Amino acid sequence: MFAVRMNRPPRSSPRSAKTNAPRTVSIIGTGSYVPEKVNTNSGLSRMVDTTDEWITTRTGIKERRIAAKEECTSDMATKAALKAIEQAGIKAEEIDLILVATATPDMMFPATACFVQTKIGASKAACLDVGAACAGFLFALEIAQQFITSHTYDTVLVIGAEKLTSITNWSDRNTCVLFGDGAGAAILKHRGGGTHGVISTYIGSDGQFSDILFMPGGGSRTPITRDNVDQQLQTIPMSGRDVYKQAVIAMLEASRKVLDQAGITIDDIACVIPNQANMRSSEGSADRLKIRSEKFYVNLDREGKTEAGAGAGATTEAKRAGRTSDGGDEGGRFAGDGGRPAGRRGGQEGQRLPLKQDRAIEQGERSGRRCAQDHQAGAGRAVEPAEERHRPHRPSVHGEAKRR
Repeated sequence: MFAVRMNRPPRSSPRSAKTNAPRTVSIIGTGSYVPEKVNTNSGLSRMVDTTDEWITTRTGIKERRIAAKEECTSDMATKAALKAIEQAGIKAEEIDLILVATATPDMMFPATACFVQTKIGASKAACLDVGAACAGFLFALEIAQQFITSHTYDTVLVIGAEKLTSITNWSDRNTCVLFGDGAGAAILKHRGGGTHGVISTYIGSDGQFSDILFMPGGGSRTPITRDNVDQQLQTIPMSGRDVYKQAVIAMLEASRKVLDQAGITIDDIACVIPNQANMRSSEGSADRLKIRSEKFYVNLDREGKTEAGAGAGATTEAKRAGRTSDGGDEGGRFAGDGGRPAGRRGGQEGQRLPLKQDRAIEQGERSGRRCAQDHQAGAGRAVEPAEERHRPHRPSVHGEAKRR
């Protein structure tokens, strides 16, 4: 920090003349990646005391993807990013900023975005990681939007990527049945030509419920040591009942708010891409929003919960499945339910995708009050109230992670 005494009036910010005319922001390309290895419910039943029927009825998940041992988060992020770059028709050198939303970075630092930068050849880009668990992708989209709207950057690469199986307790059937690995990416840019771009956003935080879905070990509060390495502190404990309860409420509140801000109704929505957390929570949200469940696009049954990787990945798959179309400036509205990150109160986004028709993809994203700290309650998607009888043991962190 410097304190400077000026002998003449200071110049205004180079951006000040531009910010009077904020720009719209559009997603011009998306890409996704999931590992080849598939872990089915039947396979899990040979590892823990569970069955395909038990998992399916409570979560809707049939299988999930597992990254190879040598495959890290930045590897998956890179593969998704290259597909998004190709679809957007740009060069990596055009990217000004790379945002990687992840709860499972390659390492604490440097940022995983730096590794992606090197792998895709985006040498001019600034790099930043966003730690907001399930809601991370939508939080990163909002950050990207602000940089583009303010004329700071023109082209931003946003990635959600997770290797959740690296922090999963494979002896806990309440959580190991939920998580999978994967990545999704989007290229954001001002398209011009009167396009609407992102039309409505709702995000927020509430960190007081940080003890129902979290990873207690590995940070400065509780480093992993020789004495505690066997306590599974580097894995994810979860209170399924608390998480599930908030999931439906969170999406309902966030969805209504973002629709109101956008000046549209639920009837204007053509396709809903919810947080890929729990089939029951999606069905409950659809019922309360009075929207047909067929409008929801879900890949949870095939890929499990991939947290920050879910939103972009599902969006890419929905386009590939014909639920949305490419090209044109008309696109559909996209609202997001990324789930509820620890401490983050909810977020939703409405934005124009590069689609031909005026279709709407709604995603409701809201960090549930009962979410784990920077670990999304959406991830907790898994367990329904009925699962409470199988509630996992939640280790205390120096007594501080115990339920308040």
